[in-house]
Amino acid sequence: MSGVQDRVVVVTGAGGGLGREYALLLAASGAKVVVNDLGGARDGSGSGRSMADDVVAEIRDAGGQAVANYDSVATEDGAEAIVQSALDEFGAVHAVVNNAGILRDRAFHKMTSDDWESVLRVHLSGGYFVTKAAWPHFREQGYGRVVVASSTTGLYGNFGQANYGAAKNGLVGLVNTLAIEGRKSNILANAVAPMAATRMTVDVAPPELLEKLAPAHVAPVVGHLVSDECADSGSVFVVGGGQVQRVQLFQSKGVTFGEVPTIAQVAERWPEITDMTGSVPGTNPVG
Repeated sequence: MSGVQDRVVVVTGAGGGLGREYALLLAASGAKVVVNDLGGARDGSGSGRSMADDVVAEIRDAGGQAVANYDSVATEDGAEAIVQSALDEFGAVHAVVNNAGILRDRAFHKMTSDDWESVLRVHLSGGYFVTKAAWPHFREQGYGRVVVASSTTGLYGNFGQANYGAAKNGLVGLVNTLAIEGRKSNILANAVAPMAATRMTVDVAPPELLEKLAPAHVAPVVGHLVSDECADSGSVFVVGGGQVQRVQLFQSKGVTFGEVPTIAQVAERWPEITDMTGSVPGTNPVG
């Protein structure tokens, strides 16, 4: 039996691209899926029901179980309505895949406050709102799975995507804490940084690279992360083109100053501070 059999999974932004692949694979593996999609354009404008409806029809035609939801993740009310769709249709919610996103790419010196706020609202606040709506149910039933869509832009940066990168790395910070707080309730939280050819990446990566990055490659990893078998929490995985890699922060051995150093003393020992030879996985010294 599949590790997602009869589990109720909410997938946001599931009307196309990666989200669609997640929804289709999860449903084919026995999960009951809430297919959420606002139906808007890549920049977040507009809305419509056809994208979510088409995916639900595809799932049902294949013998799976799914329900469509058209609410926005960018508001608390919208997120609560998304989770309520799971409760109304299937009587429970066991996992959320925070995949919904928009792009407002612009060089930092040209970026507007609206570009910034809109992207953070959908990606970072959206991940918070949807997860927060599901969290009480996870705690009560002693089971939950959270997956957020991070990005290599969040991990490593990319020109013209300061807003997107900040939001995506913010989600990593979110799952790090959710992993700690959810541990005693069997709630696991992880991040996936997908590399895939979708409408979000069509003009971000070269065509020869996108040809190798079918969205279907990412879906099985997300499927595992929401499954009963998954034991990881607080981890980040870069996934694309058949490759799956775990990414982790490391810290150097560093330098310990016995007294408050001068600027010159810091500069003098900077090569030691920045030398990553013998580095170890980073930890929170106050956690």
